[in-house]
Amino acid sequence: MSNQTKYRGRFAPSPTGQLHFGSLVAAVGSYLDARHYGGEWLVRMEDLDQQREVPGSADDILRTLDAFGFAWDGVVVYQSQRREAYRAAVDQLQHADMLYPCNCSRREIALMGRMGEEGIIYPSYCRDMQDRGGAKSARRLKVDAMPMVMDDLICGRYSQNLQQAVGDFVIQRVDGIHAYQLAVVVDDAWQGVTHIVRGADLLLSTPRQCYLQQQLRLVRPYYAHLPLVLDGDGKKLSKQSAATPVEKERPLPALYEALAALGQRRPDESVVSLDDFWGWAIAHWCRDLVAKSGRPTGGPPRLYRPI
Repeated sequence: MSNQTKYRGRFAPSPTGQLHFGSLVAAVGSYLDARHYGGEWLVRMEDLDQQREVPGSADDILRTLDAFGFAWDGVVVYQSQRREAYRAAVDQLQHADMLYPCNCSRREIALMGRMGEEGIIYPSYCRDMQDRGGAKSARRLKVDAMPMVMDDLICGRYSQNLQQAVGDFVIQRVDGIHAYQLAVVVDDAWQGVTHIVRGADLLLSTPRQCYLQQQLRLVRPYYAHLPLVLDGDGKKLSKQSAATPVEKERPLPALYEALAALGQRRPDESVVSLDDFWGWAIAHWCRDLVAKSGRPTGGPPRLYRPI
């Protein structure tokens, strides 16, 4: 990370479909937090896995953000153009003897490991079996049993023992694609991001990112995790669950609903335009009103169901 101290936030969608309401809430929360504290707000497309990318969706997301009155700083960064930086990070970890090859199949891992909160916990089977590597091997990062502790600006203190919760995790897949955990850490540092405001579904993976920052000698940004938006069945809104895209032609109703999802006050009757909305919402943003999310110390998860 650079020496800058000014607040710099970001919104980093994956171009796997149109922007839905859950993603809008994350965008609104990160934007209001950045602007309220006089900071910058960047947009980054997380398009590393281009097999999952829906053609045209990156441009559609940007058009939607523009139609809703978001104004980002600088140029949009695309992860697909940043592969050299990820390779350099992998080399750094390799030279530090933090990586090892792994070609365990999903079936083997399922048979050997036990279930955790985010899937099967890898039992470190290949860590001391270097001969199991090959030209087509994933690369895993060695983790230890020291708890990773973070203080979330919304959720409070959160601690995770990576060895017990996830095990050694993949930072480069068998097909050569760099994992999200690595790419996001490298990009946030390169862009000088100081505050990461995003959905609570990523709270469980944040300790892995903190651990990578530690190994790569990068400064840890501040984190704030927002409540998730659930559908009628109690599941998180997502593109994979065919969540309805927000309407570019009617931004204000969705923005009002996003404010409600974030626990914020409703604008007064003088707010009749997008400019009015953003001016009012930025001035009145209060992080303390946002419901705590995830599993921090201090209480159960709190989620939001749209009207």
